[in-house]
Amino acid sequence: VNFTISSPANAVIGRYNLILQVTSGNKIFSRFLGQFVLLFNPWCPGDDVYMDNENERQEYVLNENGIIFVGNAKYIEARGWYYGQFQDHLLNICLTMLDLSLYYRQDPAIDVSRRGDPKYVGRVISSMINGNDNDNGVLLGKWQGSFHSDENPSRWDGSVVILQKWRQDNYKPVQYGQCWVFAGVMCTVLRCLGIPTRLVSNFNSAHDVDRNLSIDKYYDSSGKSLNIGKDSTWDYHVWNESWFIRPDLGTSYNGWQVLDATPQEQSK
Repeated sequence: VNFTISSPANAVIGRYNLILQVTSGNKIFSRFLGQFVLLFNPWCPGDDVYMDNENERQEYVLNENGIIFVGNAKYIEARGWYYGQFQDHLLNICLTMLDLSLYYRQDPAIDVSRRGDPKYVGRVISSMINGNDNDNGVLLGKWQGSFHSDENPSRWDGSVVILQKWRQDNYKPVQYGQCWVFAGVMCTVLRCLGIPTRLVSNFNSAHDVDRNLSIDKYYDSSGKSLNIGKDSTWDYHVWNESWFIRPDLGTSYNGWQVLDATPQEQSK
């Protein structure tokens, strides 16, 4: 007997058990045939992550190597990064990441039921890439002080060793990461799950803490700077964009969607 399985384009991603059940009269026979993994599919026109350009699919889904731009506006440095999303055990690590999240632990049934939605999965992964929420996240962030007892963020050149170390240490956050490291690891995980993803670097990156759309600096009457404002301008910042449609917002918002795993401030 030959049979074909055709899953819905919006089916929940993850591991599935395949069982054959035969009914004969009042008798039922069941046989376990195996297990398979269902992922998002950028080649499937019905999938929310569908990307119709083959060159872009090759770049944003299948490419295991990339360049991350860091530094400052006057001296931009190109760092090579190995995503390695198809390496051994990476898929198992990425699927386990979903099951370790606070979303899953708070309500497993609701969490799993939403895993066919790339918006939701992107939010879960952006939370799990950093370990600042006490959620067994992948990386701890550190921007100052000494790194002598752990790995200096500048020494990382790929995601695979970070994700493998996270698993080997029983999902204890790896020390340490900064924005480009968070973005590189997140790109690996999302591409592994089938979501087209890229990195974006921004120089002279304005950080508007009080959300008044300006960067405020304060001075006394003599012109001395007062250290009372929390706004700042970073040399650069790196985040991710993932490609999927937005039925919740309308077709004009389809395309690249911003996701940022760097744990500077909690989003709403």
